[in-house]
Amino acid sequence: MDDRSALTRLDRCVAGCRACPRLVEWREEVARTKRAAFADWTYWGRPVPGFGPADARLVIIGLAPAAHGGNRTGRMFTGDRSGDVLYQALYDVGLASQPTSVSADDGLELYGVRVTAPVHCAPPANKPTPGERDTCRLWLVQELRLLRPTLRAALVLGAFGWQAALPAFAEAGWAVPRPRPAFAHGTRVPLDGLDLFGCFHVSQRNTFTGRLTPEMLRAVLSAAADAAGLRQPSLRSRRPLLHPSPAGSPPPPPPSPSASAGSAPNRCRTVER
Repeated sequence: MDDRSALTRLDRCVAGCRACPRLVEWREEVARTKRAAFADWTYWGRPVPGFGPADARLVIIGLAPAAHGGNRTGRMFTGDRSGDVLYQALYDVGLASQPTSVSADDGLELYGVRVTAPVHCAPPANKPTPGERDTCRLWLVQELRLLRPTLRAALVLGAFGWQAALPAFAEAGWAVPRPRPAFAHGTRVPLDGLDLFGCFHVSQRNTFTGRLTPEMLRAVLSAAADAAGLRQPSLRSRRPLLHPSPAGSPPPPPPSPSASAGSAPNRCRTVER
């Protein structure tokens, strides 16, 4: 199985996970009740898989999908203000085909970048529990293993993502320093063959208060892109790098609703390349 097929299969398994009862109940309740502004939408209402090409050289790791963002649209950081900030910055540094991300079929492509999260379901109050984070880790570990042949840099958004990502990288086979490095904006930690960067999360709290400015985000994205070998000759160059993510592709259909991280068939528990 090639990397692209394996990652597609993993995404399908992620989308069918029902391992965390609290998260399943919340994401499905939100999908039923909706927000008035999105009353005409059919919400995704399931775990949101990663977005981006199988040969990505840079992975961006967030926190979890937003209730009326990714949980509605089915794509990471799509349909909410945090995503507006992130994809604008990716476009500004030449890693995205357009500056907006509003739906899974809007034509957005990422160049050499994959966006994912340590928790794939929208949590109440945007706060997954440590247990939910740990239960979801197996999906991030498998994703990192599949990306490893080409992956050269990782950008982690926020302290929660940092705390979740370090053990996932260790379990996926990278040598993580002991004691584990602390999170800080702009920090850079060399792993074996990969540079790990920290960045304040693109949350409204951080962007509205100025704790994270567009200039700060572009600077750390540019540093991570350089480390990954994705440097562009021009900030406005739109030439695809490697294989772009498929434009206009909604998330893959999930398997049977009975599939979960804790009780899924072997084909979903471990996805081999």
